[in-house]
This record gives sequence, C-alpha cells and structure tokens, in this order.
Amino acid sequence: MDSNLVILCILTGVINLIGALAYAARIAGVRTRRIAMSFALFNILVLVSRLSNSFLAPLLAKRVENGIVSRGAEHLTADFRWLMASAAIAILIGILLVPTAQRLFSTAIGSMKARPSLAAIARRTISPAGLRELRRSAALPSTRHVRGWPRPARALWPVLIANALAQALLIVGVLAALYAGYLEPTYRVTASQLSAVINGVATILLFAFIDPYLSIMTDDVIDGQLSEHDFRQTVVWISLSRLAGSLFAQAIFLPSAALIVWLARVL
Repeated sequence: MDSNLVILCILTGVINLIGALAYAARIAGVRTRRIAMSFALFNILVLVSRLSNSFLAPLLAKRVENGIVSRGAEHLTADFRWLMASAAIAILIGILLVPTAQRLFSTAIGSMKARPSLAAIARRTISPAGLRELRRSAALPSTRHVRGWPRPARALWPVLIANALAQALLIVGVLAALYAGYLEPTYRVTASQLSAVINGVATILLFAFIDPYLSIMTDDVIDGQLSEHDFRQTVVWISLSRLAGSLFAQAIFLPSAALIVWLARVL
C-alpha cells in the first residue's frame, strides 16, 4: 500500500465516519427536545459527508488513469477493496462513538440556543473548554444496553434493508464507475457519469424510506407514544444496517462495474 492510497483510505474513512455520527444528532434532538435544531445539525453533517465524497472522486480518477497506463487490474481491484474496507471500519468506529457524539451534540444544540452561530460552536470545540467537554463526554456503548435487545420489528425490516442497500450503492457508486472506466477505457467518461445515477438511486432510498421513518419516530417520542430507549435502539439498528451495507458493497463492486460497462456501451 503506497502513501497515496493511505491518504485516500483516511479520507474515505473520515467521510464515512461523519456520516455514521450524523445519527447521533437525531438522538441528541430527542433528548434536548430541540428537534428542528437537531435536524439542521444532521443535515449539515450529511452535507459535509456528501461534499467531501465529491472531492475524493478526482483523486480516485487520477489513480485509475495511472492504472490504465501502467498497472494491472489486480492491483487496482485491491486498491478499491482497501477503500471499501476503510469505509466499513470507519462506520464501525462511528457506531462505537455514538454515545460520545450524542453528548457532544446535545451540548452543541444547547449552545446554539444561547448563541445561534455554527462558527462560534466550531471555535469553542477546539478551545480548552471544548476539549475538556470532549473528555467528559467520552463514552463507549454499554453492554447492558445490548443484552436482551429485541429483534427489529417487522415494520423496521424494509427500512433496514433499504438503508443497507443505499449505503452499499453510495460506497460503490463512484468506485464502480471509475473501475468500469478502467475495464473499458474507450467509454470511461460515460462510465464516470453513470456514478451520478447510482448515487441518485441511493439518495432516493434514503429520503423515501429512512428519513420519513425516523421523522415519524421522532414525533412519536415527543408525543409520548414511544420511549427514548426504543428510539435509540432503532437508531442503533439503522446504524448496524449501514455497516452491513458497507460490507455488502464488497460483494457488488465487480458486478456493478460490469453493469456500468454494459450500460456505457449500449447508451
């Protein structure tokens, strides 16, 4: 693994870590009862993750261009599998850090009530007081919350499956399109553009299944029809389905690239 690939793996990990921690903002909103503010924070984190992913694509494209000139397919395949593994590891770390992030987001939401400025909160985060708050908030998931957990409700399974599929498509979208360009250099521009179609399908799945479900559950908590404990369980199940999707991406990577090659030829 060369230094350039290490940097790409770190960037991929950071992007997926931010996306995994975004769910902690939902829990913080329920705990603080400031739902609109927590949704704004959630959307900011998702936006940062998606924009960062768009900056990563040109770096990956340059690696594919170099692979077309001088490297074998087995090396490029291994490179992309390392990137997908980095995404899965980052999501797992994000799940373990949800308790810490939830406490920090609760503090941030409370601070925004007094001073509605993201810049001020960012400055406070890197200040000595913010670092002390980070140390106080540090916590790992407790095993007592895991033991005896019920299986997902029947109504939750379609959401979990859709979330896992959406996550797999988000990870594979750019990678498979770029790899398809390597397999068929003649149509590599067409193949790279098809990544937007894959990401679009993933985005539709997220907005059509996951977001409405979590929004309804959030309203149920506020109305007293659902406990915070059940809501946290649901968020954890959704986070685990996100992890499952990142692992599933490994399985569909090569078939997706082959499908994109076929589409690029017939369009």
